[in-house]
Amino acid sequence: VQLQASGGGTVQPGGSLRLSCTASGSFMSLNTMTWHRQSPGKDRELVASITREGSTNVRGFVLGRFTISRDDAKSTVYLQMSSLQPEDTAVYYCNADVVVGHKGWTRIERTYWGQGTLVTVSS
Repeated sequence: VQLQASGGGTVQPGGSLRLSCTASGSFMSLNTMTWHRQSPGKDRELVASITREGSTNVRGFVLGRFTISRDDAKSTVYLQMSSLQPEDTAVYYCNADVVVGHKGWTRIERTYWGQGTLVTVSS
């Protein structure tokens, strides 16, 4: 299973970007999918998450500016970012809990990370 993130780039303050992360390979389904980010000199932090049922959780520092969504037909999670600020500059990583099989009645789940996509907000 691989996660491929895309959509990063350089944008001016106040601008918008949409990140995408697509899962490929052999798997049965995708459970919770998340976006994290890591700025230089800082720890990686959770930005937003979305469950298989579509319930979302967006961290307070981006609430009202970022929206997470998913398209299971495309095995893709999105992060729509608007009103971007310089402090949003970071490498953004996607993460997914992937059901890769079953053992009896128990689902076998693995967690995968994408490679990261750089978002730079600068005038």
